[in-house]
Amino acid sequence: MAGSYVGDGSPDGEILGRDDGKIGFFGTTPTVIATGFTAPAATAATSSTPFGYSEAQANAIVTWIRALDAELKAKGIISA
Repeated sequence: MAGSYVGDGSPDGEILGRDDGKIGFFGTTPTVIATGFTAPAATAATSSTPFGYSEAQANAIVTWIRALDAELKAKGIISA
């Protein structure tokens, strides 16, 4: 079975979904665009005492990754 393509070959590319609409992939229930994703501060890790990230930085990174993971799963882009 041959696949089918989305789009008309326009040099401007393709857009899936509308800013006021919902979208889902691989049979998931379509949902609206996620909001509230704020990436953690881009503070570099240290290579001198104290090593690594502060507790607040580490917690912010984990929180952001978990929120992103949940949204990708809700859209069907990655599996649960």
